[in-house]
Amino acid sequence: MRNLKRALVVLFVLLLAAVVLFFVLENQQSVSLVLFGWSAPSVPVAVLVLVALVIGLAVGPMLGAYGVVRGRRQLRERGRKGVRTEA
Repeated sequence: MRNLKRALVVLFVLLLAAVVLFFVLENQQSVSLVLFGWSAPSVPVAVLVLVALVIGLAVGPMLGAYGVVRGRRQLRERGRKGVRTEA
């Protein structure tokens, strides 16, 4: 069973890598972004999309972790208030 799971994970990773490679090879047109008068250098569309993906993959878990930490802090504070009122 363990070997089947490993084989499926390897197959999934290889399929994902093939899709990313196909995407990069199909999107070689150069584009230049302009934001508030600032013009970025011309780079392929695939580079911009992959950079946006990586930034999203980094920011998403950080925001999730912030929410978890904030929730734990609120629970801890509620617990302390409950102990103070009982004493």
